[in-house]
Amino acid sequence: MTMEKRTVAVAMSGGVDSSVTAALLQQAGHRVIGITMRLWDGPTTHIEDAARVADHLGIPHHVADLEPCFAAEVMGYFVREYERGRTPNPCARCNKLLKFGALMDTARSLGAECLATGHYARVVRGDDGEPHLVAAVNRKKDQSYFLFSLTRELLRAILFPLGEVQDKQQVRDLAASLGLPVAAKDDSQDICFIPGDDYIAFLQGAGVKSSPGEFVLADGRVVGTHGGIHRYTVGQRRGMGIAWSEPLYVLGIDAPANRIIVGTEGELYRDGFTIGDCNWIVPAGEEPFPALCRIRYRHKPVACTVAPLPGGRAAIRFEKPEKGVTPGQVAVFYDGEEVLGGGWID
Repeated sequence: MTMEKRTVAVAMSGGVDSSVTAALLQQAGHRVIGITMRLWDGPTTHIEDAARVADHLGIPHHVADLEPCFAAEVMGYFVREYERGRTPNPCARCNKLLKFGALMDTARSLGAECLATGHYARVVRGDDGEPHLVAAVNRKKDQSYFLFSLTRELLRAILFPLGEVQDKQQVRDLAASLGLPVAAKDDSQDICFIPGDDYIAFLQGAGVKSSPGEFVLADGRVVGTHGGIHRYTVGQRRGMGIAWSEPLYVLGIDAPANRIIVGTEGELYRDGFTIGDCNWIVPAGEEPFPALCRIRYRHKPVACTVAPLPGGRAAIRFEKPEKGVTPGQVAVFYDGEEVLGGGWID
């Protein structure tokens, strides 16, 4: 963390991570401003908790009403992707459009020079003088995957104080030692706008119809009936109710035909795939290059070759076939621990 004293806005979610982030920056001598996003018409406990922490630290606290943007660009996107037979990644989209988009704008309007969050990632200045996004020291908590959409311009004004922390217990211990009122608060759920992580109920409440259709094998043979494509994702095994000689998995979803293609585990493996809407933190150029690829948040990075294509696209070829390539998810590319960039799986 730089020793230059600046005005820093902290995205305060009301959780332990962002609260400790604010405290660390205050201890480092920065002028800290807390900002909490109001994202959807749900419980406001996170806003109240963030306000309590800000009061404890003696820093100003603001609430940014981003509910209309969140409803259209994250919640609406979430519904649309499932209707298209794709599996969305709302956290990556929220980071791009809200946390490091609309919230960054709010931070600057309040006079902040930088925006800090409780993400587990690091921004490191390279020999070239440019900021580089790298994985957190704590690999189990590393969130660099969700930050692939950042640009070098943004990285110059972003701080991730928790990137150097060894483990989560250190964060909780620090919160307790500082007397932060959220020191014992549980970690948040994966998708903030879906209570109890019941995404099926959320989708149906948003008007997605449970339209029965066919389970089919790759050769077109019908092997069962499904209760709506929004109930399934590539790689899923359970919940299909198909009697077959061996376990069947979802291989793909044909939304226009309302069909779900199923097959054996071996049929899940792919040699490669394509991505769109790419963002390259490190300029990719035009020639193919080697990289390590993650196709899911918890996916172990695997060797691949990335071939940039026109129109912000790229073709990826695995060194060895991988399973679980899921349309709608994010593929992120690394050089060691550095994030090169990524895109959305077609």
